[in-house]
Amino acid sequence: MLLRRCFGNVFSLQLAWTPTVVLNGLAAMRQALVDRSDDTSDCPPVPIFEHLGFGPHAEGKQRGGGPRPHGDWAHSDLRPGRRRFCVSTLRNFGLGKKSLEQWVTEEASCLCAAFADQAGRPFSPNALLNKAVGNVIASLTFGHRFEYNDLRFIKLLDLAEEGLKENSGFVPEVLNAIPVLLHIPRLVAKVFPKQRAFMTLIDELIAEHRMTQNPAQPPRDLTDAFLDEVEKAKGNPESSFNDENLRLVVADLFLAGMVTTSTTLAWALLLMILHPDVQCRVQQEIDEVIGQARRPEMGDQAHMPFTMAVVHEVQRFGDIIPLGLPHMTSCDIEVPGFLIPKGTMLITNLSSVLKDETVWKKPFRFHPEHFLDAQGRFIKQEAFMPFSAGRRLCLGEPLARMELFLFFTCLLQRFSFSVPAGQPRPSDHGVSGVQVSPSPYQLCAVPR
Repeated sequence: MLLRRCFGNVFSLQLAWTPTVVLNGLAAMRQALVDRSDDTSDCPPVPIFEHLGFGPHAEGKQRGGGPRPHGDWAHSDLRPGRRRFCVSTLRNFGLGKKSLEQWVTEEASCLCAAFADQAGRPFSPNALLNKAVGNVIASLTFGHRFEYNDLRFIKLLDLAEEGLKENSGFVPEVLNAIPVLLHIPRLVAKVFPKQRAFMTLIDELIAEHRMTQNPAQPPRDLTDAFLDEVEKAKGNPESSFNDENLRLVVADLFLAGMVTTSTTLAWALLLMILHPDVQCRVQQEIDEVIGQARRPEMGDQAHMPFTMAVVHEVQRFGDIIPLGLPHMTSCDIEVPGFLIPKGTMLITNLSSVLKDETVWKKPFRFHPEHFLDAQGRFIKQEAFMPFSAGRRLCLGEPLARMELFLFFTCLLQRFSFSVPAGQPRPSDHGVSGVQVSPSPYQLCAVPR
């Protein structure tokens, strides 16, 4: 924000040998990501990922260099062929359909049962939220959910979270800027042990899945569908459907589909204990529209403007991916009067839109009224873009919206949340890393 005040909405940086332009504000962001989306949707090469075994494959050698796995799903870097496959396959397995809504609702019931097991005692909700959201992705990718006490599931979630942390900090930036250092023997294995272990576990799960697949039967899930495409593509070296890309797709969807949504839910519960008046208003709306006898449904959104405003404000205030993931220009473009050459990396400062003082009445405070009109009706805001925009818009945005609404309303239907007695009031300042997470906190979940 300070650099924006000094240099304006579009300014350039030199990151080692990489020319970089930072985009700020709604106008610049829309012009670059939406109006010129075909020219700004490439991904810069990421040397550390190539050395982790995620190097360029059939689609990875196109204009932008190697694929960037472990990208946040809200800003997924899946290459076009794999992205089209994922979109169509996820739709086949329920994305936007009642069947997926039932999966999420059933998982929300499992999550509520796990919260009830805490018996009103103080606890941190993060691990349980990871398990619930992770199970939705597991259902899509592997065709089944895991029990919350499944040791391999717990290991998978832990490795995913720790692996993402390995991508942040000074060392990865240095290695990307000076890739010759990656040739130092055993350096990558020492710097990124969790990511290697995570991918090994993904390989094991895919291998087990392959053993139970019956090609004569319809695919059970995304992995089966991809394996069918791999079989069809045998003998075609140009196809992106191969075993290596399968592990990338599963890793991308699993990591990105779990971490951002569970982190947003952790922000939601934190903000509810910090703003009990907002929590009470949400619960009042739940009681009036849904009651206590039935589970929430996506169709309830149209009748719950305040709850919808709260969910959107959680995403705006939490601002968990403030800089998105980098883009790269595939040709010379012009953005608000500035010529940006081909091959320039673009950093999209999403915070400059989500926290824009000229758009939001209280940009640095949690204020659900940002999404309500004078009559209390929910309103969409053009400056609401936590999922980025353009061709790199969130692949799983519909799923993320479904999970946020159903998990949030199910939890507030069943429990009242509060700061544990005797504990200090938690901070609403985030902890920066690969994403912005809430500062560690505990809460009490008391059945209503």
